Amino acid sequence: MTLLGTTEPSQRVDADIIEIRGGHPLKGQVDVRGAKNLATKAMVASLLGETPSILRDVPDIRDVEVVRSLLEVHGVHVTPGEEPGSLVLDPAGAKSATFDEIDAHAGSSRIPILFCGPLLHLLGQAFIPDLGGCRIGDRPIDFHLDALRKFGAIVDKQPSGIRLSAPEGLHGATIELPYPSVGATEQVLLTAVKAKGVTELRNAAIEPEIMDLIGVLQKMGAIISYEPNRVIFIEGVEELRGYDHRSLFDRNEAVSWACAALVTDGEIFVKGARQYELLTFLNVFRKVGGDFDITDEGITFRRGEKPLKPVMVETDVHPGFMTDWQQPLIVALTQAEGTSVVHETVYENRLGFTKALVQMGADIVVHPHGIADPKRRVPRRELEQAAVINGPTPLHGADIVVPDLRGGYAYVIAALAATGTSRVTGIRLLSRGYERFLDKLRALGADFDVVG
Repeated sequence: MTLLGTTEPSQRVDADIIEIRGGHPLKGQVDVRGAKNLATKAMVASLLGETPSILRDVPDIRDVEVVRSLLEVHGVHVTPGEEPGSLVLDPAGAKSATFDEIDAHAGSSRIPILFCGPLLHLLGQAFIPDLGGCRIGDRPIDFHLDALRKFGAIVDKQPSGIRLSAPEGLHGATIELPYPSVGATEQVLLTAVKAKGVTELRNAAIEPEIMDLIGVLQKMGAIISYEPNRVIFIEGVEELRGYDHRSLFDRNEAVSWACAALVTDGEIFVKGARQYELLTFLNVFRKVGGDFDITDEGITFRRGEKPLKPVMVETDVHPGFMTDWQQPLIVALTQAEGTSVVHETVYENRLGFTKALVQMGADIVVHPHGIADPKRRVPRRELEQAAVINGPTPLHGADIVVPDLRGGYAYVIAALAATGTSRVTGIRLLSRGYERFLDKLRALGADFDVVG
């Protein structure tokens, strides 16, 4: 894989096994570009425009390649822009694609579900193959399908997938999500902007990437407003044009490198990171014992002079502590002096990665049904779990297998902090969300070899 619009080579992208020799602090600079959770959705939004769109600061990651191939199989012409890291997306030749074509290009990605609204407007039909994704629990698409039905779509479940049609077009709807799902909110936005009439969405997700997608759609000619208490109104319009947009920085990657500095007792300048979108994380980082300096160009993260301190964290939808942030933080908490508790309330199986950390010497106990605590602020959910981490515990090298994107990153930084050598298998999965990951590790002083 090369950077979009360049021919600069990177570390082997077919690498799937690395051996890490721990004990080396990570120091230096990493650049973060556009968030994968915005860039991929903005690429889908290009289907709604009558003219080409330009997306800037697109990360060179596997998920972007998947969306690009899905757009191309639907007839969208995708080319590198003049600026490195930019894409031009021209939907003039958009067409239908078969189940088999979509399935072949989607792989384990769940992004095809978000093509439905734009394709129903453009072609009157859409197809969804069986959907995959990270093994972190169920991600039902019922929220999506229920919303599409309310817009007037006909949903036909078939052995090979789901066929949707809208013979009479789509109309505005009143929708209240049972949970502020990011994906379902994106679905409603991408569908409502060209539906006839007004759509009212209640209990919507309000993550920064959602706000950035609203900005993209407004540039295209959409009329979208939002009110307190997670209410969004969308007035449908007949036509939209292409956009020119620079992606919001990737908050998840920025947090990952911040935790790497904390875990390895290093110092990393994350160029492109911004304070506003990271307020919640920065508070927790400081409570744990991390330190940071903020400039207009980015944020420098390091461990403070005193020992790390235990914390209680509850994952939640924005503006809460993101579920994608807890895995690398838990690695750092294994080195805190005392007992930390992490309540996972978003996904039902996202603490399974801790088994490998225990194998490496961590003292972590997972409570599969969560823990009641009078100090908690996030309402309990049936699917929640909790991890109790006692520290500090020395970590030692081990043979570990990457389970999912964020858990896999946590394993890597655990191996970097451990004594001895760790063999990490499945490293290729990290290319889904981390641009030039091995190159960045090498530049920060990590000691590892690609062995398979």
